Amino acid sequence: IAPRLSALFGLSDSAVTPAVSVNDGEDYVPTRRSMLVGQHFAAIAAVGPIAGPILGGNQYGWLPGLFWIVLGAVFIGGIHDFACLAASVRHGAKSMGEVVRQRLGPTAATLFSLFIWLSLVYVVVVFADLTSAAFVDRPELGAENFGPGVATSSLLYLVLAMAMGWAMTKKGLGLGKATALFIPLVFLAIGAGQYAPLRLPGDALAQARLWDLGILAYCFAASLLPMWLLLQPRGYLGGFILYATFVVGLGGLFLSGSAPAWPALSPLAEAPPMFPLLFTTIACGACSGFHGLVASGTTSKQLAKETDAAAVGYGGMLLESLVAVIALATLMRLSPGASEASRGPDEVYARGLAHFMSLAGIPFAAGVTFGKLAFATFIYDTLDVATRLGRYLVQELTGLSGRKGAVLATLATIAVPALAVLTPAHDAAGHAIPLWKLFWPAFGASNQLLAALSLAGVTVWLKQEGKAWWVTGVPCLFMSGVTLTALLGIAGKAFSAGRYLDPVGSTAAVLIVLGTTVLAQAARAMVISSPSPALRERAG
Repeated sequence: IAPRLSALFGLSDSAVTPAVSVNDGEDYVPTRRSMLVGQHFAAIAAVGPIAGPILGGNQYGWLPGLFWIVLGAVFIGGIHDFACLAASVRHGAKSMGEVVRQRLGPTAATLFSLFIWLSLVYVVVVFADLTSAAFVDRPELGAENFGPGVATSSLLYLVLAMAMGWAMTKKGLGLGKATALFIPLVFLAIGAGQYAPLRLPGDALAQARLWDLGILAYCFAASLLPMWLLLQPRGYLGGFILYATFVVGLGGLFLSGSAPAWPALSPLAEAPPMFPLLFTTIACGACSGFHGLVASGTTSKQLAKETDAAAVGYGGMLLESLVAVIALATLMRLSPGASEASRGPDEVYARGLAHFMSLAGIPFAAGVTFGKLAFATFIYDTLDVATRLGRYLVQELTGLSGRKGAVLATLATIAVPALAVLTPAHDAAGHAIPLWKLFWPAFGASNQLLAALSLAGVTVWLKQEGKAWWVTGVPCLFMSGVTLTALLGIAGKAFSAGRYLDPVGSTAAVLIVLGTTVLAQAARAMVISSPSPALRERAG
């Protein structure tokens, strides 16, 4: 499919990419395809393709989730990621917001930016709370209470990342020596954490709130600190943990050799409606609008050849879907009614990886710590990028500039998540629940509607260029229908109960207005658009 997409988009090795034409040695740097695939994958990899498949499998059984992960990644998610990357390269390596501005106009671009910002707020809320869940002290688990030790390992990991950045930038330590020194230290930190567990006071929910605030403080710092001090070395070290999970997951699948114990299908009468909730619950494992932001934000500035977009954009999405399949496999090994399945995706994933590692003789406790740190590492990647992108958007929309502007824009981006984590979360029966459970449905829907809006902008561009616009138009229509139906359900449920100020329901309503307005602008542009003057000249 990927080579065919390159042909349909008219990509060519002879075309000069922005990375080559600008090549400033900083943002625009032509990069070997093999290196860029790994770098792009590390940037888009998050906890969404881990938590989503586990939650979806819990509700519907593993078979529907597996079908959607594979088919969604091949026919929708991969096309979206490739299309955003190709469109950005053809627009001077500009962001999707700028592509929308050029193709749909300034009003649509402003609404698109507001939609992105609200989606990023959802990302920060959900992923911060998922991380805190992995650190909570759970004495009822006895000898398997690994959360506080994972918290220690996580903090050591961040300290090691900053030490690596300082040593390389200020002391001139080479990358090879830094790798040889700090990678073993990271894996030592994984084992050391259980010997010095970091426990916070209070019950599980109180601890989670404290960890939430601490993680938001990390987001604030990560958004403002120099890239070389934290984000770059942490991303580099995290990449080794990321690929280690591949080895563990795939190795475990081959070594276990047993049939899935989890049911392929759950009784539909006991599950929420499969349409649209299966799609939005699985979320990033099949399609993610966040990927388009990364593809058009940094990756497009490093593409050495246009045709590399197939391996980088489309291939990166397929790798992410493999992460989702491995996550689903950690649930499939459990028997129906297993207590692990109800403890949250962090526990299912970590204990699943630990089970796979135990087949090779690795102690279970070390395996769980590794799995939970890998889970947190996926989240750190996303929180770093989401907070920084949120700051950029606030500065762009408000005109804030300089150091003071950066601080204010970052505070604006984390203020809403901070308010959310301090607000008690309850289910429909009034029981206290983790905050991420309340926000996950809206997060999944908003993230995939963002993908639909990006596809709408690309579709208009393809139509104006006289290319096969249906390639992105059909996925755009499908994802728009799925996500708007989900958001309407979320908003309708809140409003029908008289909860007009419900943060999830009201934000879903705002996203519906923003999303449908941008889609209407795209539909109008499709109707009135005609091939570009250059294309008409070539045709004549």
